[in-house]
Amino acid sequence: MKLFISADIEGCAGTTMNYETHKNEPAYQKYAKQMTDEVALVCRTALEAGADEIVVKDGHGDATNIDFLEMPEGVTLIRGKSGHPINMMYGLDESYDAVLYIGYHAPAGDPGSPLSHTSTGASNFITLNGKRMSEFMLNSYTAAMFGVPAVFLSGDERICGLSRELIPAITTVSTKKGVGGCAWNTAPETVMKHLQTAVAGLFQGDVSARFSSCQVKLPEEFVYEVNFKDLKKAYQMSFYPGMEQVDERTIRLRSKNWMDIVTAHSFVVY
Repeated sequence: MKLFISADIEGCAGTTMNYETHKNEPAYQKYAKQMTDEVALVCRTALEAGADEIVVKDGHGDATNIDFLEMPEGVTLIRGKSGHPINMMYGLDESYDAVLYIGYHAPAGDPGSPLSHTSTGASNFITLNGKRMSEFMLNSYTAAMFGVPAVFLSGDERICGLSRELIPAITTVSTKKGVGGCAWNTAPETVMKHLQTAVAGLFQGDVSARFSSCQVKLPEEFVYEVNFKDLKKAYQMSFYPGMEQVDERTIRLRSKNWMDIVTAHSFVVY
């Protein structure tokens, strides 16, 4: 069994403030270590439960947060940013059996985390077919494009709930609850225990049926809208091919091809 893991830092245990996610800040190292520990534990648990191969994509910032030296045998870690539009899902293809997300967070404009955003801090919010688009939603449609089910997510309480709206059968582990500018953080030891139990459970019973129940069906058409913080950026990005300007802060793209949407996203919000 071949697994793909996409990992972020904002939804890992403890991470609460923006500066804790930035490499030039003294506090960063302990949160990067927690990200590494959570990824390594999930990998070890999956390998012990029967996974044959795991590829991990470091998905935060410059994508060099996870300590490669802590990865167990059987794991390949993709560090750095290739420049491919699928970004946090780079490396995924039809050969994988399932996708797992670690350290995910609430989307831009959502009060579920002090760190709520979608890909960058450029937008007030982004919608896809009328719903606030999270990195989880973005990446799960990319997984669906390859026919790969998303079966597991860990992160803040809000993204756990949103993930179950899109994929009711997904297994989730909540690491914290955001309220305004704070987060109620679960102790790292408890988070690690919950991660181990939940991931081990993925491989019990009828695994094929469990994974199949997490397959997302792609909509027939996508309507992608970005509401920008910056007026100039909204105007500038309205010139992206196929984009229309809805109002002074909002641009819109319609397409029946998911790759059109994910490619546009990789340009206009960065």
